[in-house]
Amino acid sequence: MKKIAIVTGTRADYGLLRPLIKAVEDSFDFELQLIVTAMHLSPEFGYTVQEIEKDGFPIAKKVECLLSSDTAVGVSKSMALALSGIAEAYAELKPNLVLLLGDRTEIFSAAIAAMSANIPIGHIHGGETTEGAYDEGIRHAITKLSYFHFTSAEEYRQRVIQLGENPNRVFNVGAIGLDSIKKLPLLNKQDFELSIKAKLAKKNILVTYHPVTLEKESPRVSFEKILQCLNQLEDTRLIFTFANSDKCGRIINQMIKEYVASHSDRSLYFSSLGQIRYLSALQYMDFVIGNSSSGLIEVPQFNIPTINIGDRQKGRIMGPTIFNCKAETKEIEAAITKAFAFDRTKRYDQPYGEGTATEQIIDILKNQNEIDLKKKFYDITF
Repeated sequence: MKKIAIVTGTRADYGLLRPLIKAVEDSFDFELQLIVTAMHLSPEFGYTVQEIEKDGFPIAKKVECLLSSDTAVGVSKSMALALSGIAEAYAELKPNLVLLLGDRTEIFSAAIAAMSANIPIGHIHGGETTEGAYDEGIRHAITKLSYFHFTSAEEYRQRVIQLGENPNRVFNVGAIGLDSIKKLPLLNKQDFELSIKAKLAKKNILVTYHPVTLEKESPRVSFEKILQCLNQLEDTRLIFTFANSDKCGRIINQMIKEYVASHSDRSLYFSSLGQIRYLSALQYMDFVIGNSSSGLIEVPQFNIPTINIGDRQKGRIMGPTIFNCKAETKEIEAAITKAFAFDRTKRYDQPYGEGTATEQIIDILKNQNEIDLKKKFYDITF
């Protein structure tokens, strides 16, 4: 059996990876080694390791790395802690392959540790671009450290090849986040309301906004404009989810707490909704607003619009249900008007596959025996 280590650091990547974790655990070909780190182990961000334990997955290692600071220095120190702790986990577990998703700082640390230990990496969601965040550089760096690549669209597969990766090791499997939408039993309206301890209103909006890490301006200014626009709406329930642990994320989370405290009759917040509640919520929302990648990939599957604000996701492939706007009051107001007028009776084509990424990844890994980490740079003839 091949020992496959999967590293998860946030509620978001765990939700995407959950079907793959289950498939690895159930496979006779693989032994699952689940490494849990970063936001999962922080009470401030919901201590979401409990969701993993509730799902019954065995956790091979827990690696503490988050500090109480979200400054640039604090983020760098957290990366150093993650690198050290995950390297020790690899040394003990001795995996044959590491599977990593995305572009977060702790995942970069996990990739560096695997590279140093000569452990091949399978990278999910490479080749994408997010021009407003330093995730952009992290993602492409992980691509160069990885051996297998599982992209969410053909355009992204071509970009990974452009980065010098051999096409024989780059596979377009679609977005893995769609797998759960097809398989998970979602909550009906009554059960969802019970789960959030609140009634839905005539209109309902889900808000998830993260720091735009390459901007000099504090996220406080942009998020305040969003709150002002949302505050003008009548008969509307606002459901906020916390920003992640990126630089300045705590500023946004404090603003959410203060807003909800002043508007408890129409708003509530969660450090983490969890995957089932989050996907269930999308059934009953009029739209989602913010700058999360989920708004571009998972949300459109529920045939509701996403208002994508600012440059954090700039460069990603976007379907017809995405309304882009700057973090300016007039543009946000216009986008909200457009979102409320959205025709949900019409079906829209989406660019991220059919929800079969897990099966494809498992089949590919089963048939890969020869791994030569002495990769040649694949040159494209222009």
